[in-house]
Amino acid sequence: MGSDRQPLIDADGEVREITLEDMKNARRGRPPLPAQRRKQRVNLMLEPKVIEALKARGVMSAEANRLLKEALGL
Repeated sequence: MGSDRQPLIDADGEVREITLEDMKNARRGRPPLPAQRRKQRVNLMLEPKVIEALKARGVMSAEANRLLKEALGL
């Protein structure tokens, strides 16, 4: 955001009127996370029973992440 552009939301959480200039600079989607907060892709070898159990619990990657964080005390 350039220094001459006003924030869209004020200190009270109120959104100001959107201008044509705001629309020209608009970007789709949410801003990317900082590099230190992004998840990283890894390659793991897991037993078929472990994979099936993770799949049965829902989203396999998210569940594996949650279980590993719990087991590691994170």
